[in-house]
Order: sequence, then C-alpha cells, then structure tokens
Amino acid sequence: MQSQKNTRRTLGWLLAGLCVCAGARPAHAQISPAEITDPHLKAAEMNYYSQLLSLARAVNALKMPFPLQLSPFVGLDPSQQPEADSRGLAFVHFQDQLLLKISGNYNAAYSAQHLTENQRAGQTLSSVIAPILSQVAKYIPEDVACDGIGFEIAYHVRTSSQNFDYEGKEILVVVFTPADAFAFAGAGSDSARQEILNRSQIYLDGKPFGLALGQQNPFDLEVIGKSVPAGKGRAVSAKTTRAEAAADSNLVNSKFIPPRAQSAVQPSSTSPAAPGGYHIAADLPATPAVAAGSSVPPATTADAERLQSQFQAQLDALTSVGQAKFHFVDYDPPSFVVYRNQVVLQMTLRDTLHFSADSGSIYKRAAQSFDLFLALELKDLLDKVPVEAFFDGYDITVLNQLGSDPHASSEAIEFISPRRALRQFADADITNQQLMDESIVLVNGVRIALNLQTAE
Repeated sequence: MQSQKNTRRTLGWLLAGLCVCAGARPAHAQISPAEITDPHLKAAEMNYYSQLLSLARAVNALKMPFPLQLSPFVGLDPSQQPEADSRGLAFVHFQDQLLLKISGNYNAAYSAQHLTENQRAGQTLSSVIAPILSQVAKYIPEDVACDGIGFEIAYHVRTSSQNFDYEGKEILVVVFTPADAFAFAGAGSDSARQEILNRSQIYLDGKPFGLALGQQNPFDLEVIGKSVPAGKGRAVSAKTTRAEAAADSNLVNSKFIPPRAQSAVQPSSTSPAAPGGYHIAADLPATPAVAAGSSVPPATTADAERLQSQFQAQLDALTSVGQAKFHFVDYDPPSFVVYRNQVVLQMTLRDTLHFSADSGSIYKRAAQSFDLFLALELKDLLDKVPVEAFFDGYDITVLNQLGSDPHASSEAIEFISPRRALRQFADADITNQQLMDESIVLVNGVRIALNLQTAE
C-alpha cells in the first residue's frame, strides 16, 4: 500500500484543464472580519468595516468607459467573472506594510498597435484608479491606520499581425502612501499627479514601472529614483531583476490566487501564464485555483503539513464519520499531501461493488466504480470536509476487490479532481463526464482516458 501511496504523491497535474476559477460570488459585498484569521488584518477590517461597505457600493456605482468587476482575483476572463468573488477591498500585508488594497478586472481591450504599455497603464490609471481614489477620499478617513493604499487592476490587450490575432492581459499595480492617495485624489494637474506617481510603487506585469502621464514611453526608473518608501522593505530600482521584484512583492496566501494573467506578448489561448508577477492577496477563505504553467508559487511539504496540523481535529472527525458511513479504509486516513506542486486532500474508500476476476475491462470497472459507488457518496462526503481549508483538489482512491476471496487481488481506481469541479458535480451543476474531462483517472498508477457512457 505504501508504494501505491508514493505513486499517487509523485504523479502530477498533467492537464491545463485542471484549472479552476474562484468560487461562487458571496452574498455580502465586503469581507466579514470573522472570515479573517490574521489578528492585525482582522482588527483593521473590523475598525473600518462600515466605511469599506460604503466604499464598495460607491465603486460599484461608478460609470467607467468599460465595466469594472471588483474581485480579489485579477486576470479572470469575462466569462469567469460573474461567479467570482466580488469582494475586492481588503487589508493585506505587503513588504512589512499594512495596505488597504483595491483590486478588480477592468473589461477594456486596448490595442497594442495603437497604445504602448505606458499609454495603456496611463488610461487605466485615469479611467479606473483615479475615480476610485475620489471615492476613497469620501469614505476612508485621511488618518486611516495603514501604511498604504494599493490598487491591482487587470485589463485586456489585443495584438494583431498578418498571421494571427490574440488577446492577452496586463496587470497594473500602484501602491500609494495614504497621504499621497488623498493628495492624488485632490490634485488639480498632471504635474502634481506625476510627482506623486514618481514616489509611489508601480508595477506592470510584475516589473517595476515608471508610469509617465501623457507620454508614449515610461520613465527610466533610475532617472526618477524609483523605490519603495524608506524603511518599508527592499528598494525596487531599475537594477532589481524581475524575479527579485516578484519574490519581494508576493503577499500572504499567494499560492491560493488564480494563475497570473498573461502578458500581451503571448497568445492567451495557447501560451502558459507569464512567469513571476506581482499581486495583492487578502488573508481570507477563498476557493483555490490550480493550473499547469501557473506563476503561483508551488506548494511545499511544509504547506501540506501546516494544513494537516491546523485541521487535524476536523480530519479526525471526517475519518470517524468516513469509516462508519463512507467506507473509508482504516489504515489510510484523510490527509493533505503535495501532489506535483499542489496541495490535495487524499482519501481512500473501499468499493461496495463486487467484481469477478474476469469482470471485463478496467475501463468498465473504473466507470462503474465512479457512477455506481463514489458518485453516490460525494455530496455528503464533501459536506464533511473543512470548508475553510485552503487546498487545490482531491485525490480519491476507490479500492476494488477482484473475486470473492478476501485475499484476492485488488485494484486501485484513483480520481484526481479540482476542488471546484468536484463540488459542481456534487451540486448537479455539471455532468459526470464533464467532471471526468477535468480530472485525471489512474488505474493502479497508470493513467487512462475514461468515457463513462462508452465504458459501461
């Protein structure tokens, strides 16, 4: 059994189709302090909760050239946004600072042929960030108890040539000190705003960026002495590498943010997500995402062990219920493991179906093991899993006994599925075949393609 366990822990996510997006939109417009575990972030959210609610409503009421969807997850396609978490205001940690971050997806599609990256960033600043700052000045007190106010806005970029057309994404990040945020909102000229931008932190697709208002090209970072505020983390200059900048700007829970949006220099339909990148993430429970080629940092054994320790009591309760109700084996309790750079919850169940030693193909047994056994258990089983735990998917093994002899050989059917897809199936939002299409199926460690209708 140990060799089987090792096999399942070393095999990987092999399909980009395992990517899942954020969970269903919550009923509330703002993160509740009760959802936040970090004591400093919880205190800040509690102190300004009513102001954040008012600010969120005001931002959602703004009229912009294109729609803006507030969300903690940036870089989402428009088709994903209706179901995404729309609570894009939160207090977060960043480079030893406490920031109020405002993030979302701006559904503009700029032409790379007509607008440079500096011009695209400038238009996003004037069309999105500046109007929001005017609302921040109305609803957030100037003496707000944080080190900065940060924006993270994703937008689309269209590129065309004689051979192809594609649409990628860029992500603009601007971090102001509170004083500069309020000054920018009240600034009456581009020169005054430019002075503020020159001393603020600006990133474009993870790279430090010298945004120049009204100009075709950005400023040289060394010329304007670009850096983070004194005493607030390592300075970011033109000599800072992209990898260093990205590593220095990752925030808490970074691995649970959806894949980094792609740069405009890559076709979004065929290329993997751009490496590196800056993002702002809140310390709150959210549906995680996984994807091949994601820029999200890979999970480590320490991450799985931390989850295991944090939720051991709930997993023990799941084990007890599982052995009594869901046919869990007694020697392999549910556990968090790293499965090719992703954290998955691993469970092993014994099939109640009986197969003769010559009962047909492995495909038929795999299909029947899912449709006639596992599928019937899933809804109740998933309801017992700790909902507040951050993890990426499930690795559920169904053990089939071949023959009536208790000592006869057995067969392990392993279903490795994204967390959201499995939940969708349990809630009857997708079909069993749609789930299989998003999953990996292994029989005794060997991957198979499983068409349920054909196999049965």
